[in-house]
Amino acid sequence: MVEPATAHVRTRIGWADLPDHVRSAVEDILGDRVVEAASQPGGYSPGTADRVRTARGTRAFVKAVSPAQNADSVRLHRTEARNTAALPAYAPTPRLLGLHDDGEWVALVLSDVAGRHPATPWLHAELTRVLRTLETLATALTPNPVPHVPTAAEQLAYDLAGWQRIAADPPGDLDPWAAAHLTDLVDAAGWAAAALSGDTLCHVDIRADNLLIDDTGAVTVVDWPWACRGPAWLDTALLLVNVHLHGGHDTETLLRRLPLTADVHPDALTAFYAGLAGFFLDSARRPPPPGIPTVRAFQRAQADALLPWVARRLA
Repeated sequence: MVEPATAHVRTRIGWADLPDHVRSAVEDILGDRVVEAASQPGGYSPGTADRVRTARGTRAFVKAVSPAQNADSVRLHRTEARNTAALPAYAPTPRLLGLHDDGEWVALVLSDVAGRHPATPWLHAELTRVLRTLETLATALTPNPVPHVPTAAEQLAYDLAGWQRIAADPPGDLDPWAAAHLTDLVDAAGWAAAALSGDTLCHVDIRADNLLIDDTGAVTVVDWPWACRGPAWLDTALLLVNVHLHGGHDTETLLRRLPLTADVHPDALTAFYAGLAGFFLDSARRPPPPGIPTVRAFQRAQADALLPWVARRLA
């Protein structure tokens, strides 16, 4: 949940790479001809991520992909379109203006959000704004207003079983502490799913490049393909993974102080973070997905940051 240095070495396509019929479909949605497109940094999809402007000055954000770039990204774009269309207007999220889906190319046309990603390492003022936004979002999205999403336990079931896969086939470079405590890690992560009950709509992919801050300090949460129903504290706990990785803040103190996490049982948070560490470590040893060459380094960086934190919590 952070962009390592290699994250900007990517194979992302741009607006000009889209087939004519896809560009025409986007222009039909916007009701005008696109005259300017600027590719945006951040994220890992190999598809387009362009801020566009039309001849009459309308602005929008366009993201499009086909199986030629990455088949999973096509599925995620379809899920994101469905989720975003169902988000309530009062939530600080983009609006879905239209969708093109011809069976091969999927293009989402979203409201353009004026803003930039938070700085990393995280600045105190920006972190405070984002944490307050997540508190507001958790309140606004409870009870869950999008009934079709899975539960967090369902959404994260495979991820949280990473230590079981590692125990069955340990990598040769497994951290010595982890190797000596594999049973403890498997047991801890095994409780994670039980801790994820709740009726809040959760984003579940909260990190700096899925957040935008405008000139007034207002925060918008973007990219919702992983939305699910879970506990109100989940997105805040996930954001702290990103903060912990970049350094500069005492994430353990934040967990104890923040309204959404202060009353969560410490064992539940330990189980969740143990499960995440196992997922990142197990995923990092896999070949990179087609068109996304840097994601494994990203996952390894998170595993290396999380594991010492989990070790301290298990001590």
